[in-house]
This record gives sequence, C-alpha cells and structure tokens, in this order.
Amino acid sequence: MEAPRGLPLDTALRERAFKVVPGGMWGHMNARNLPAGYPQFFTEASGARLRDADGNEYLDFMCGYGPMILGYGDPEVDEAARAQRARMDIANGPAEVMVELAETMVATIPAADWAMFAKNGTDATTACVMIARAHAGRRKILVAKGAYHGAAPWCTPWPGGTTAEDRAHLIHYRYNDVASLEAAVAEAGDDLAGILASAFRHDARIDQEMPAPEFACAARALADRHDAALIIDEVRAGFRIDLRGSWEPLGVRPDLSAWSKALGNGYPIAAVTGADTMREAARKIFVTGSFWCSAVPMAAALATLRKLHRIDAVAHMKRLGLMLREGIQAQADALGVGLRQSGPAQLPLILFDDDPVFEKGNLFTVTALQHGVYLHPWHDMFLSAAHTEDDIAIALEATGRALEAVAQTLP
Repeated sequence: MEAPRGLPLDTALRERAFKVVPGGMWGHMNARNLPAGYPQFFTEASGARLRDADGNEYLDFMCGYGPMILGYGDPEVDEAARAQRARMDIANGPAEVMVELAETMVATIPAADWAMFAKNGTDATTACVMIARAHAGRRKILVAKGAYHGAAPWCTPWPGGTTAEDRAHLIHYRYNDVASLEAAVAEAGDDLAGILASAFRHDARIDQEMPAPEFACAARALADRHDAALIIDEVRAGFRIDLRGSWEPLGVRPDLSAWSKALGNGYPIAAVTGADTMREAARKIFVTGSFWCSAVPMAAALATLRKLHRIDAVAHMKRLGLMLREGIQAQADALGVGLRQSGPAQLPLILFDDDPVFEKGNLFTVTALQHGVYLHPWHDMFLSAAHTEDDIAIALEATGRALEAVAQTLP
C-alpha cells in the first residue's frame, strides 16, 4: 500500500485503523502510550530487527514484548511449524506433539510433573488460580501490589468493564516484604487458596526487584503451612532467567507455574505446569478453547525449547545484557547523567533519576529510535539469542548519542 501524498504510511494506517478499530489500537502495543516518533505498524521482522511501515529499520530490544527469544523467523522453529502444518494443525483432538511437548517441559522444569496448554499468559495465570482454588476448596489468592498477571477481569490493571466482585477474593502484599506477605496470609485465614508471585518484580515504570531468597523461602513455607498453592507467574520471565524456572536458583519450587511469551518464539501458545499434588485439581477444572490444541504452535514450542537448551541461550542473553548494561552505565557516568538499571540483565530496564514524568526517558528512547535502536522508556526490555556482540556495539552507539541529548537538553 502507498500512503496518500505527503503522509507517512504509518500515519495513514493509524487514521484508517481509528475508523474501524476502537481507539485505533488496544492494549500494551498501542503506540499512543509512547512518545511521538514511535511507529505503530511494521512490515518485516527478521532476527533481531524490525522494519516499520515507512521502511525504517530498527535493532529491536522489545522482542515483540517478549515472545521473540530465538529471533524473529528463526529457521529451525519455522521449519518445525511448517512440517507440522503440512500434517495437521487443528483437528478433533490434539496431535502427538502435545505429548512430546509436555514430556519436554516436565524433563526441563524440576517443579513440573505435568503440563497443560493454552494460548496466552492470561489463560495460564487464570488456570493456575482456578487449580489452586479447586485443590484447596478455598477462595483467597494473594497477589503483589502493582503486579501484572494478565487482562482477565480478576487481574486486569485497568478495571473498566469489571466489577468489584471480580476481585473480591484477592488480597495484596508487597513484593519482597515477608511481613507484608505474612499479614496477607493472616487476613486470608482459613480461606487461603494460593500465593501468586511474579518471577521477579517487573511492574511498569518502577525499579525492578529480583526475588529476595528470604521472601521466596517464606512464600514456600507459608504455602506449605496452610496447604495452599505457591504459584509463579513465568509469563514474562520464563526461559530467560533459567530454563528450569526462575526461582530454581533460589532452591524454591512452586506448585504451579504459568508460561507463555517466549515458549513458542512468537507462535501463540501458553502452558501451565504443576506438581503431582495439583494434578487432580487440574483434571477437575474446566478450561478450554477452540485453538488450544493447535499442533503448529506446539511443534514451534518443542523446537524452541530444544534449541534454547542446545545453544545455552540463557547464558548468551545474560552475557550480552551485561555488556549493554555496563556500556550504558559507563556512558552515563562520563556524561554525568543519573540513571538506574534494574532487574535481570537479559530483561533490562533503564530509568532516569529526577524524571517523574519520563521526560528524560522519552528523549533518550526517541533519540535512540532515530538512530535505529528500538528501546522502551518505562517497560522492561528483552534480550534474545539472536542478538550479537556487534548488535550491542550498534546499540551503544545509539545510546551514547541518546544520553548526550539528555545531558545537553535536560541536564
């Protein structure tokens, strides 16, 4: 398609979309939530690069907000999906690949004795909550203040169209605060069904926090003491921190885990994994979807997991993430720009000191965008196995110029 004379194609597409799509776009990918200069529409994606509707190319550090872990269009994953599609995708029941994928997840994740599949992260977190309630025969679910667990009525961060009753059995605690968690458990009393925690604190617009060992151990102990389920939301972090599970290095294993995003390297799939103690409850609940047994995404997920293992993708992403983090810090120090980098290096977040309305963050990321690097001003970003050392060098060239702009314009 060509844009009207003098009008960027992205702008023309936004105008067309606004007429036939509420608001022109919905949810977290709405570019209206970002500063002016970010594109809304894209035409090509390959490896670690994107091309927008107007032909601008970007080195991408959002990875489709997480799903791209091996690279856009990874040939091994796409070939596995193609071969499965040639045989079968949707039928009256699943294909053999479902069993293979479940076996692989159980073999990969020490806390998993079984797996079941869905389509997106909200499906998975909601199923975890249902299983916890079915297991305990109770209602209360503890969630961290400000945490994001999906877009269903019980957890959406924007409650328009929901009712207070949808959240009537949620009790909030502060992430990494053992006393707060203990108080929430006490408030739940004999009605506690589950404790839900993110793999790490990745709330938008604030510094990220890795789980403190004492917090993780306390969550496990409290769940055990009250015969409640410990649920880890791995939707965002899963397979980037540790293939075995993000809390496995802490020695803490959940009863239930929710997975999506990186599982299929862009193919639509989610999963719930659980311990044997939750197996009967998982069997009893009713969750389903017309496309939940689609075989093509399962084949893609199986190929993704196998390649992540083979190439030691977590170590690669962590190493490059540290290169990026250290390079940006050196640039900021040299220019006297105060910034904070938090969370795991392979899911980087960059926030600026004295920047309550993200004026510095917006200038930083828009300038980087103008130099061909796609960053985000207030959401954690994502490294992938497709990023290279040369990509980090390119990114640091752009961030150097972006930090100079911040230092000169907003000292």
